[in-house]
Amino acid sequence: MTKVNLKLNIEDNDVIITALKTGDETAFDEVYRYYFRALCGFCSQYVGAAEAEEIVQDTMMWLWENRTSLIPHLTLKTLLFTIVKNKALNKISHLETRRKVHEDIAQKYDEEFSSPDFYLHNELFQLYGTALEKLPQEFKQAYEMNRNKQMTHKEIAVSLNVSPQTVNYRISQALKILRIALKDYLPFIFFIYDFAFHLKF
Repeated sequence: MTKVNLKLNIEDNDVIITALKTGDETAFDEVYRYYFRALCGFCSQYVGAAEAEEIVQDTMMWLWENRTSLIPHLTLKTLLFTIVKNKALNKISHLETRRKVHEDIAQKYDEEFSSPDFYLHNELFQLYGTALEKLPQEFKQAYEMNRNKQMTHKEIAVSLNVSPQTVNYRISQALKILRIALKDYLPFIFFIYDFAFHLKF
């Protein structure tokens, strides 16, 4: 990451875009500080505060990772707010889909899900625990802080003394590895993220 000791005018869109394209860390920090709270407030119209913060963190991570493909005269403000809105709407759609899947599976397996033995001995959760233990330590740590302790990406970043982007990456990689490990249990995958992290393996 390139860092330039230069005071940038955040209002000068073309200059900021050009700086981002060259990998200027100072430009990215300016954009992050200038837009973060406003984007979180905007996003919270659609989702909860914690989810809004994660969406904005993810959007900022996307901005940095895709900086070289930015169009010079692109309006950065419009881009960021549009991405955040779309991510929030997708999140709402995902939650509604997950709720429907929950209802369908719960109805189909009502008797089995009502038994405590299902949560104590079911193979799915045993496999989940095994897959979790195999995660790289830094991925597992960030994932468990988020899932078990309900910490936001920003809180985890402060605790581990790393950037929010690093936390975002570690958690996304952990989820990716878990999904691959549990690919044969996709009908139950939604239950894993709702229930399994409350259990001890």
